Formats: sequence, structure tokens, C-alpha cells
Amino acid sequence: MNNNIRNITIIAHVDHGKTTLIDNLMKQSGSFRDNEVVDERLMDSGELEKERGITILAKPTSINWKDARINIIDTPGHRDFAAEVERVLSLADGALLLVDSAEGVMPQTKFVLSKALKQGLKPIVVINKLDKHDQRADDVLNETFDLFVSLDANEEQLDFPVLYASGRSGWASKDIDGPRENLNPLLDLVLDHVKPSQFDRSKPFAMLSTLLYADNFLGRSLVGRISQGTAKANQQIKAINLKGEKVDEGRLTKIFRYEGTKKVPIEVGEAGDIVVIAGLEKANVADTICDLEVNEPIEATPIDPPTMSIKITVNSSPLAGTEGKKLTSTQIRDRLILEAQNNVGISFSENSNKDAFEISGRGELMLEILLTQMRREGFEMTVSPPKVLFKTGENLKKLEPIEEITMDLDEEYSSRIIDSMNRRKGKLIELKDTGKNKKRLIFQAPTRGLMGYTSRFLTLTKGTGVINRIFHSYGDFEGDMEGRRNGALISMEQGKAVAFSIFNLQARGEMFVTHNDPVYTGMIVGLAPKPGDMIINVMKGKKLTNMRTQGTDENIVLTPVRQMSIAEQLSMLNTDEALEITPKSCRLRKAILDPHERKRSEKQNTAT
Repeated sequence: MNNNIRNITIIAHVDHGKTTLIDNLMKQSGSFRDNEVVDERLMDSGELEKERGITILAKPTSINWKDARINIIDTPGHRDFAAEVERVLSLADGALLLVDSAEGVMPQTKFVLSKALKQGLKPIVVINKLDKHDQRADDVLNETFDLFVSLDANEEQLDFPVLYASGRSGWASKDIDGPRENLNPLLDLVLDHVKPSQFDRSKPFAMLSTLLYADNFLGRSLVGRISQGTAKANQQIKAINLKGEKVDEGRLTKIFRYEGTKKVPIEVGEAGDIVVIAGLEKANVADTICDLEVNEPIEATPIDPPTMSIKITVNSSPLAGTEGKKLTSTQIRDRLILEAQNNVGISFSENSNKDAFEISGRGELMLEILLTQMRREGFEMTVSPPKVLFKTGENLKKLEPIEEITMDLDEEYSSRIIDSMNRRKGKLIELKDTGKNKKRLIFQAPTRGLMGYTSRFLTLTKGTGVINRIFHSYGDFEGDMEGRRNGALISMEQGKAVAFSIFNLQARGEMFVTHNDPVYTGMIVGLAPKPGDMIINVMKGKKLTNMRTQGTDENIVLTPVRQMSIAEQLSMLNTDEALEITPKSCRLRKAILDPHERKRSEKQNTAT
């Protein structure tokens, strides 16, 4: 039995300070040399993670403290990546629940904590960011206790230890006014409170594959906790799925374990340790990697189903191939299959011709991150409007995904937010005063009505509100939802947009193109203030004569074009529209570019 390994996961809402806390834990435990240059938010190693300041992929790290090794798994805080969190909990013996001392308990905390409590983990509560001027640690502790009670925590789980900390300043204390020196109290508490799982080393080797990485040198790398026995380099192993069927067989070419953020090769992996193994080509997440004589798979946590899907096809616009390198449906298909293998939260399906691919995920952000990554890799593609995935309940009732939305905002904006949520068939569940003229509103609303709502919410609260959404359950279908009210301004020709023409059209609505932008027939170049599409010419130049020259008028000043994220643009689409994504541009367009074809299609649809 091995008693000197502790595996813990950190649970927290997005931006409550997980990754910064891990940085300081590693620095104070001696994971780095004195002269080593260390990045900020070291665990957010991906390009998009650093840019957006969020964790997207769960990643393990390891620190040595006293005579033990503590494996820490950094988990995403955003609800769309919840599938990552659900899997990672199976690696852990304990959990740190990190709560912001000002914001308190937020939706993602609630979601992941419920999963952790179901797995029997006994969390340590860390009230973080105590150096904030608006901290309210005592109230937050009461909220956290109420949350544990509402999630049916047992007696042992309710008797949780509490620490007060500042991850950024690098200290933790048992009391609010206690000494603020270092994070040693936190590391000591982990050793005392988290009991290592008891594993039998005499049995043949078996581990559950929990994370999957593609490595340029080693190929497929699988991460998991060894549940029994020991893994030795070069031994023969196999992979079996949840039904016990053999998926793959091969030789365990390499074993690594984490030391800090680095992977260090080892000869033998012990039961209870988190290791990375290479050597299997087909094994996937949730498969059991084991000795040849093992036939019983290890149970895996079921992943919540996806709630939203988009259809991806090749870029069919006249500008296809001018900006990207990866254009064919085969290249797009291979990339999406790889993503579905590595990301359990995403599912992949295709049509019979294998030229249109449907990707389903947990929310807008997850799908947006995938499209952004593909865009940076040089792909060009056409994306359909997002569709919500419905279910059929008892008595063949149509069910749709319902989300819980928590909003923190200034009191003066609450009435307009309630009005905007009512239009989206949202129901106000709770309204409470959080002090300093601030309110917290909690709604339940269909996912259909919330697509692209974040930007609308920020506009209504003048950028001061905070919104968080999380999947709640499948509920009764709420009936028809009004889509975009504004009609589209559609380009009639292909070429370059002209400032003179755009200036004269600005009164007709909001323009999405500026001078010299490429346009084509069927491309949406703006939004009209009223319903109904309008075909316009953005290429009409100024007629020049001897009397009317280029410079006689005053300078033309164009209204700046609104910069929109991929998620915002997708949420604007009507059913007959699509989004063209290339490495340099995102263009809204009609699904059928030719206006005559479009009319014919509309007539056929109304006839049927």
C-alpha cells in the first residue's frame, strides 16, 4: 500500500483564482530553481487560455511536500467545459473548493461541487481573494454551508475545514485575521485531511484513461490514476471499453509522471499515482488500460449529454481559398474526428456523402473555442446557425434544455434585464440584495433564447454586469421564440466595398463592412432597422466630372464597424443564413447566395 501520494482537484468558478493559487503553491514548495524564469498562470499553457484568462483543458501537476507527493489537477471553471471536470474528479482523493470572498458561491461552483460530493470527496473550503476591499468572508462561508446542505452533503462532508487565503499574494490562514505568511497551512491541511485511497499493488495492473493528449514524439498519450498493480515500461498491455470488449493491444513504450509541470520518465508506476503512458494507438478516454489477464473494466463517470449543435461544411463562397490553406472536406473531417476523440464533451456525426459534419457540445463557448482553434490552424469553413438539441419525454412530450442564469448588476438596470429575460421566456427564480446598490437575479430560461445574450446583457448594464449560465435540466418546450428582428442588408455584386457608397447607406442600418473590404453576391454587409431583407450596392463610386472632382466634398467619415466574436455572429444568424470563417475574416452570408435561387427556395418552403 502506498500512503504518501495525495491526489486533489481544485474546484472553482471561472476567474476565482485557481491557476494563480497553483502557481504560488509550486513556487513555495520548491518546484522551480531560484533563477528559473516562470510564466504567470503557468498551468494555462494553451494560446487561447493565456489570451482569455480561462482554463480550457484539465491539466495535472505535482509538488513534493514534506515526505509526500501531492498531485494537483487544475480544472476548467467555465460550464461549457464541464465534461473535462467530470472526468477529472475520478482521479482525485480530495478537493479544494475555492470561493471568491466577494462574489461568493457561483453557478459553476455549484455544478462541479455536486459532482464531487456524489463521488464521496470531502472538500476543503478555501475562501480566496481575501485582500479584496469588498470581501465578505463570513457571509460567503454561510452561503457555502447552505450550498453543501442543498446538495445533500453527508455529515462528514458538512464538517469541512475552512482556510482564508489570497492566492495572488501567496498566503493562507486558519483565521480571517490570522498570520499571512505563506501557503504552508494549506499544504499541511491537504496531508492531514485528504486520506490516500487504498490500492492493492499485488493485483495485475489496471488504470482508467481520463485525459488524452496528442504528442508529436510519442503519439497518443493517456493520463490516468493507476487503480491496482504496478505499470512497468515495455510490458504488454491492452485497452478494454466500458462493455469489457478489447479495443487495442500493444507494448507500454513509455511511462511518465508529473514533477511540477514537467513530465519525467519513470520505469515503474505505482498504484495511486497519476501517470502518462504511451504505446497504444486506438485507446480512448474512459477505456481501461490494463494487463492482458484483466477482463473487468473500471467504472467511468457518465458525461452529461451535449445541448447544442452546429453543422460545418467546406467554404463555398466566391472568396474560398484566398485566405486559408486547409479547404477540403476531408481535412475538416479529420480535424473534427480528432477533436471528438480528445474532447469527451463534443460528439461528431456526418451525412451520407461525408461532406457535412455535425458537431454537438455543451454550449456556445465550447463550440466557439473549437472554431477559433481551427481558424488559427488555417481552416476555411461554412458554419450553420446553432441548433438546440431537443429530447422526447414521457407521453412523447417535446423537451428542451433549460439553463440557470445568475446575474450580478447595479440596481438601476434590474428592470430592463427582467424585461429582456421575459422576452426570452425566462422565469425569475430569485432576486436578492447583495449590498452597495447591487442585486443578484437568478433566472431559468431555455437555451434557445440565450444564444448571444451575453453581449446584449453587457449593453443593457453598460458593461458593469456579470452573467453566469449553467445547464439546469431538460424542461417542457416553451413554444416559438422570436428570432432576429432586423432584416439583412445583402450585397448585390462581387468586388470591393467603397466608402462613398457605405457613407450613403449608413442611414439604412448598421454596416458590417468598411472601405476596401471584399464583398460578394449574397454576403450580409449590414443589418436593416426593420424586418425584411434588402439587396444593396456597396460598390457604387462617386461619379466624377470636370465640375465634380474627388476632393471637392468634405472628407467622408464612416461609423466604425462593430467587432463581434464568433459566438455573437452565430447567434445573429437566421435559419437561411450561415457564417463563413477563414483565418483572417468572419463573414455573415445567406446560405443560398444567388437571389433568384433564394426566392425559388423560399417559394418551395412556403408551398410545403
